[in-house]
Amino acid sequence: MFKPIADWLVYELIGLSPENRLGEALNFFIWDTMKIFFMMLVVIFMVSYVRSYLPPQRVRRFLSQKLPVVGNIFAAGIGVATPFCTCSAIPLFIGFIEAGVPLGVTFSFLVSAPMVNEVALILLIALVGWKVALIYLGTGLVVAVVSGLVIGWLRPDRFLQDHVRNIHFGEVEEKQWSQRERLRYAVAYTRDILKRIWLFIVIGIAVGAFIHGYIPGDIILRFSSQSTLWGVPTAVLLGVPLYAGAAGAIPIVTALLEKGLPLGTALAFLMAVTALSLPEFIILRQVMKTRLILIFAGILTVSIILTGYLFNFVV
Repeated sequence: MFKPIADWLVYELIGLSPENRLGEALNFFIWDTMKIFFMMLVVIFMVSYVRSYLPPQRVRRFLSQKLPVVGNIFAAGIGVATPFCTCSAIPLFIGFIEAGVPLGVTFSFLVSAPMVNEVALILLIALVGWKVALIYLGTGLVVAVVSGLVIGWLRPDRFLQDHVRNIHFGEVEEKQWSQRERLRYAVAYTRDILKRIWLFIVIGIAVGAFIHGYIPGDIILRFSSQSTLWGVPTAVLLGVPLYAGAAGAIPIVTALLEKGLPLGTALAFLMAVTALSLPEFIILRQVMKTRLILIFAGILTVSIILTGYLFNFVV
């Protein structure tokens, strides 16, 4: 729908050639920007409206009453429906803990919320299609559930910061909303989410457009073909210092995929950027002791690397 508009703007109005690198990169940037923001407006509004029927108090009570495995699955699923970065997910993470939700269950949410949310899925569907999006969704949920289960089995509650373990809030009365209030909430929430992430999306698309137009494909192919064993761990290590979030990282990963980067390596990099970043650990230090952060990071790292290898050898 937006490709003819991008073609007209770049190739007719501006006058660049499709064979020109700048023209190719600019066309990629304009097309992806229009396509992604349109999809985000529609989907985030719809998800926000549905979420107005699920207040946090009800979600916490629901999770605290579930068996561990079932609770982990539901918590990871809730993370998919929340377009949070780590800093936004931490308040709800604390809320789960003080409501009596098992710690392993809360970690499944903490992994899936920044890594596998509707923003990531919208971007993946728009840029690389629904098949890769479903693959990422499935593997991300598995990583979130397994990480939560392992952490829960280790019973690391004593490694939470004291002020987190000692916080206990009373029940808050659930508000009954009218349809007009729900629509207003959905509009405001959509506007708030886009206001917080639009710049990261534009920067990510710009980097992806540069890669698409200017970086020769044989460079990526040479790297991936010579790094069958070390490509995935290297991608994970490269992702740790970054804090782009799914919105900023996916356009870059898409451009690398188009240049020939193996799917498993690309997914491992994306998971590391969104769920295993150094800034995330600095934020988590406010609620966890160092030993728990190291346990969390170690389990996630192993899970992500194994996922990358699996898809490199299977797909």
